[in-house]
Amino acid sequence: MAVYLANTGVLTVNSVDLSTLVTNVVINRSFDELEITSLGDTGHKFVKGLEASSISIDFLNDSASAKTLQTLNTTWGTSVTVTFKQTSAATSAENPLYTMTCLINNTTPVNGAVADLSTQSVTWNVMGTIAITTS
Repeated sequence: MAVYLANTGVLTVNSVDLSTLVTNVVINRSFDELEITSLGDTGHKFVKGLEASSISIDFLNDSASAKTLQTLNTTWGTSVTVTFKQTSAATSAENPLYTMTCLINNTTPVNGAVADLSTQSVTWNVMGTIAITTS
């Protein structure tokens, strides 16, 4: 069994490594279910449709060069490549590289109460499909 600790991931947005500013990543892989139920069926039937995946990321806001705020502000409203690997080790079957194109359509550059860290949680839909590289 290859159980892994989820604190060593590598996340890039538009080729900028933001791993040290990420506290949570969730890749939601899904597809549309198309109903093909017809007369005489006694229950619903479905077939796989188009992929409809997304990625959710929790960031620590950092305004320094090539950090969270600059990266997201410069990519705002554009489609960019987002990648994620479980560890910094070489890409393999045990450490696959997930590559996707996402429209950067939401950010929260100002967030946090007095004495809190400024953070943001975003969810971006994947345009097309997620490519999974294992070698």
